Amino acid sequence: MAAQFGRRLRKGAVTTAVAAAAVAALSASQAPGVTADDNGRSTAADAQPSPDATADDSGATGKSPYYTDLPPLNTPSPAPTDGTSTSTPVESEAGIPATVLDAYKKAAAQLQESKPGCNLPWQLLAAIGQVESGQARGGRVDADGTTTSRILGPQLDGNGFALIKDTDNGAYDGDSAYDSAVGPMQFIPSTWAWAGRDGNGDGVKDPNNIYDASLAAGHYLCRNGRDLSTQGDLERAILSYNPSRAYLDTVLSWLEYFRKGTYEIPDGTGTIPDNRSDGGSGSGGSYSSPSSPSTSNPSHPSKPSTPGSPTPTPPSTTPPPSGTPTTPPPTTPVTPTQSVDHLEDSGTAKLTAMAGDAFTEQISTKAENAAGKGVAKVRIRYTIVGDTDAAFTGGEKVATALTNSSGVATAPALQAGETTGTFAVRATLIGRTVTGPIYSATVTQRVADTLVRTSDTALTCTPGGEFADAVQVKATYKDAVADKVAATATLIKSADDATENDKGPYFKDADGKTVRTLTGLTTDADGLLKLPQLYSDDATGTFVLRITTAGGATLDVTLTVAAAQTSASPSPSPSASS
Repeated sequence: MAAQFGRRLRKGAVTTAVAAAAVAALSASQAPGVTADDNGRSTAADAQPSPDATADDSGATGKSPYYTDLPPLNTPSPAPTDGTSTSTPVESEAGIPATVLDAYKKAAAQLQESKPGCNLPWQLLAAIGQVESGQARGGRVDADGTTTSRILGPQLDGNGFALIKDTDNGAYDGDSAYDSAVGPMQFIPSTWAWAGRDGNGDGVKDPNNIYDASLAAGHYLCRNGRDLSTQGDLERAILSYNPSRAYLDTVLSWLEYFRKGTYEIPDGTGTIPDNRSDGGSGSGGSYSSPSSPSTSNPSHPSKPSTPGSPTPTPPSTTPPPSGTPTTPPPTTPVTPTQSVDHLEDSGTAKLTAMAGDAFTEQISTKAENAAGKGVAKVRIRYTIVGDTDAAFTGGEKVATALTNSSGVATAPALQAGETTGTFAVRATLIGRTVTGPIYSATVTQRVADTLVRTSDTALTCTPGGEFADAVQVKATYKDAVADKVAATATLIKSADDATENDKGPYFKDADGKTVRTLTGLTTDADGLLKLPQLYSDDATGTFVLRITTAGGATLDVTLTVAAAQTSASPSPSPSASS
């Protein structure tokens, strides 16, 4: 990476003054204890243990080596706000493979729900994933998020590394004698035994799965009531992962870089870092990463080369004799994601829901190869776009689903908000740029189909007086409570003439003026609507109050204004005569 950075400076033909300014900018942006070398790269201070680490504390990784490459000097372009990846980054290091990025964001969202006080940024998981495995070796994972071959750290046998004897009987690292750090987040088996999580909901806690490992790393960082929005807790969390000051500085550098902007790239296209903290090379994989244990000793993965080791004899370049059969070079198998040719709708019904209700229909999308056959086990992302407060289950604007054996993925249920109108849901393939269908969904206003009075008391008033009882009604829709439904109340001339009456009962506005039509009324959570106090002028007779709701429910309420009844005077007593 240092050589690559030097090429960038030469290609830009920068002056000495500009280069010096760039170095100064990097030095200012890096974590405490980081200085710039002659090439403008940062170098971390010697490893120092965590302030709260015990003497035998080896963190989540068993102090395994990590990638020391630092981010570029240039600032990446800000990430697009609409979830697309159309912006062009300044540096390729800002690109994170799609499934890996999805795993980081999903883990951070889950931690925000379960441990909101931790304030875990997904960029921290990305920073740790960068230094531990180069983002799962450039995103070489399948649709479930499992690495296509195991990522193993060196054998922790005390020979240049920590001594950690086997704790998992070789279940994760293929070694029944000593442990090795495992997976994209490099957990040692003894730590995974208690820290492991199931991040992709398949019922298995697998350190080789980026969803499981990311969620486990998030929980590990959030231990002990830490608040990662504070610098002290942030540093303690990182040092608990690997108790090295150099490791802390490297992770903080990548954290700052990813916070400035990232973008999504297809799975398997990420670059692998060049340099490891133990002096090894990162090219070709993370640490020692065989897909199966060494055939020379099945219980022990092969160790990485160390400086001073004999150089292996290269294979002969002499062509074989004519007629001698040759073995073709191994080919990389095509992943399900790579075989997808297109996405299409899979019989999704019309998407319509009333405000506040769940959509009864769910979106289904089929992934097919060029021959039109469904592709199983690929991940499809669904993104809600448009001016809407609708969301998937859990309040998320973005959701993912895995295709089944027929190649069909079903999105989580949609929940309508209060904003009415039409919005769109875009389906895209995670891991590659493949055009997918766009689904239209409509949210209609809340309605009621029935209105009834909650009391059968007659509503009467004397001329110039006020009605003793207020009018209250209940709205329902299909026999269920109709809450938050808009309504209007109007004093009309008769049941056959909906013209607003100019005499008889009336309401009062805030200034005490006569009002005979009320708009903007809304039923409450129980579907109830209680109208304001009613008054009457001097006109007598029978009057009609009409209440209507969105959806067409109508109720006419009879109001009577009559003079008060007076009792008859008693007959005078006959005069007494004598």
